[in-house]
Amino acid sequence: MRQSPNRSLKIVVLALIAAIVFGGGAYYLHALTNSQNTTKNATKTVPVATSTTPNKSAKPLGAGSGISHIFIIMMENRTYSSIVGNPSAPYLNSLIAHSALATNYFGVTHPSLPNYLALTSGSTDSTTTDCNPPGAGCIVNVANIADSIQSSNRTWKAYAEGMPSPCYMLNNLSTNFATKHVPFLYYDDIVSNSQRCNSHVVPYTQLAIDLKSAQTTPNFAFITPNLCNDMHDCSTSVGDSWLSANVPVILNSPAFTSSPSLLVITWDEGDAADNHIATIFAGSAAKSGYRSSTTFNHYSLLHTIEYVWGLKPLTTNDQNAPLMTSLLTNS
Repeated sequence: MRQSPNRSLKIVVLALIAAIVFGGGAYYLHALTNSQNTTKNATKTVPVATSTTPNKSAKPLGAGSGISHIFIIMMENRTYSSIVGNPSAPYLNSLIAHSALATNYFGVTHPSLPNYLALTSGSTDSTTTDCNPPGAGCIVNVANIADSIQSSNRTWKAYAEGMPSPCYMLNNLSTNFATKHVPFLYYDDIVSNSQRCNSHVVPYTQLAIDLKSAQTTPNFAFITPNLCNDMHDCSTSVGDSWLSANVPVILNSPAFTSSPSLLVITWDEGDAADNHIATIFAGSAAKSGYRSSTTFNHYSLLHTIEYVWGLKPLTTNDQNAPLMTSLLTNS
């Protein structure tokens, strides 16, 4: 029997609708499934705060995004109570008033050297003494913060006051230079490479030259005053006076005034009875007049540097240490 034109047209339209509905539905279901799988895979393979892909144009990751320079000045052997509120440290206390202060920060252990290694490698590396100067049994073959920073296409230097020449590995009593306060002289991948060591571990006099322009200022600097100016062999007032002369030079340098930058002043340890030490965050990247009572230690400072710059933690010690980002302006 012959169908009417209208009935034929209806059949064609219904067929088209079915194809669109069921075909489109299948396509939508397929796309949704793929999207869910892609999301799962992305979650597994993109660890946001631990990316180590070198990229000069990449922005830093973490709460402190945008910080271009991080400097650390390591002082010696003073408890928190012997610095904060002490009239013998007028400059430090004036700086604290306009900076961020960690009020519950601790050294990791005793004596000096294991603390320096903890801050720069995430471990004391089984070091329990001030093996000094470096030599057999003292050099450690471990990854360190200099490796991470260099791999991220950032620059670094260690500046040591009293160091007679670059990568100098002997104590020098005439200049109050002690190798135990320069942790980068204890890492095998640095000292075994003379070119790397000579260009990165340098006398403190080089800092004034490097600070003349933002382009010559390293992204990361570890500053070691000599045995008198770091308060090890001399009084708190002597160390405070040294800081009053040197810290403003850093804070007013082209690098620090042209981009968000952070200067950290800390101590390696307190004393045998009290390892509670002061740690100050200064510079444009630090909050002004801020206090944090969270419990921190040297692993926390290392973890914070790694987090701010998107570097992978070196060990579980720093990975599990609480971040100090609350002291930063962008937190």
